[in-house]
Amino acid sequence: MTGYHQDTLVVATGNRGKLEELRALLAGLPVRVVGVGELPGEPPRVIEDGATFADNAIKKANTVAHATMMMTLADDSGLEVDALGGRPGVRSARFAHERATDAENNAALLAELAALGDPPEAAGFRARFRCVLALVDPFTGRGEPRTVEGTCEGTITRTPRGSGGFGYDPLFVVADTDKTMAELSEDEKNRISHRARAFAALRPLLEQVLAERAEQAARVG
Repeated sequence: MTGYHQDTLVVATGNRGKLEELRALLAGLPVRVVGVGELPGEPPRVIEDGATFADNAIKKANTVAHATMMMTLADDSGLEVDALGGRPGVRSARFAHERATDAENNAALLAELAALGDPPEAAGFRARFRCVLALVDPFTGRGEPRTVEGTCEGTITRTPRGSGGFGYDPLFVVADTDKTMAELSEDEKNRISHRARAFAALRPLLEQVLAERAEQAARVG
């Protein structure tokens, strides 16, 4: 794992959409952002079997950080629909089946909601996107994970709209707007999304880690 600057940050995801969103959110910070799939060798395999988003985010961050000995950021996020008891939840990416596409997951969600009949509120079925970010640095904080969370409230529409984003974005109407997440511009999404809100909470923690790493480097130098 040579050839990388001290403050390289590995993003532990194979989801291109998440990686690009996090790259945009991390812009301006003194880190080189690298997807785990861009590192030499086979990425470590992580079975996302946690009961919560935090469980999965921590497991991914720990696994990749310990395998690469690099500062690692992991995301676990998904959609919670109140009428479905919080599902899809941690199984958002695998709602239809283990290797489901976005289209298959969206179809499975709409089928379950159709079986419920009309939503209890005129605006639609209440839902939220939830994101947990876990940061692990093997060389600071005793390698313990630092976690933050962000949510974005909204409702589910039965008619997909928009061509941006990924996952359930075309079905999720953001609260206090008339737009689905897929209809937002990149700048809009990076201000109000669940991932953006989690990152806002993460930023001071990441800046603290970078300061600690700089102090260590100064002492060694």
